[in-house]
Amino acid sequence: MGHSHSLSGAVVWLGVAPGLAALPAVIAPELAPVTANVLSPTELIAGALVCAGAAMLPDLDHPSATIAQTFGPVTYWLSRGVNFISGGHRHATHSLLFAIAMGLGVHFLADAYPIGRDVVVVLMVGLALRAIGIGVPGKTLTSAAVNVFLTAGVFTTFYLLGVQYAWLGVAIGVGCLTHVFGDCMTEHGCPVLWPIKGRWVLPYKIGFKTGKAFEQKILAPALSLAVVALLCLRLMPAA
Repeated sequence: MGHSHSLSGAVVWLGVAPGLAALPAVIAPELAPVTANVLSPTELIAGALVCAGAAMLPDLDHPSATIAQTFGPVTYWLSRGVNFISGGHRHATHSLLFAIAMGLGVHFLADAYPIGRDVVVVLMVGLALRAIGIGVPGKTLTSAAVNVFLTAGVFTTFYLLGVQYAWLGVAIGVGCLTHVFGDCMTEHGCPVLWPIKGRWVLPYKIGFKTGKAFEQKILAPALSLAVVALLCLRLMPAA
């Protein structure tokens, strides 16, 4: 479900951030401008929120998903269009190709068009906030208005704190990929190598069922605790 995908995106980003920061010194000096600042406190929090939002993107192919309800009719009709183009739920958008395309596309968009970069950040923050349950139950338009207000506040805060977004494309790609592999753990799996046919799924039919007790009572709380623990670990001053 949406909250599990979003929380897992934040967990993965907080988990891989040190590795991303170390990449330029270890194997890829050319990545220094992209990943050098991912561990600074404000950039780390911004990255976790963006990755949490990006972990919702593959479900843009599902008009009933959380992402389709985030900004009211705008995201709903966008979702309908993506559903038609991608071939339905859990097809093109639930693949490695989609994750790479989104990551590279956003990276080059952010590099060339600052306004486009800011739009992407706003959308990802909005998706993350909606996914974790911020809104008014049963009130789509009211929830969308609340989301817009809070998203604007978060984005403005990041702007005033001078957050840079050189890592934006990486966070988008990581978030999408986190969603794909998360869905591979369910009973339906994902076409990871789309357009090659065949779904990746846990063996022996042990994939868990979406929205059932395991996800609601065990997985979601565990992911929430992991986010808090990793934030404390990453933000704790070095001895």
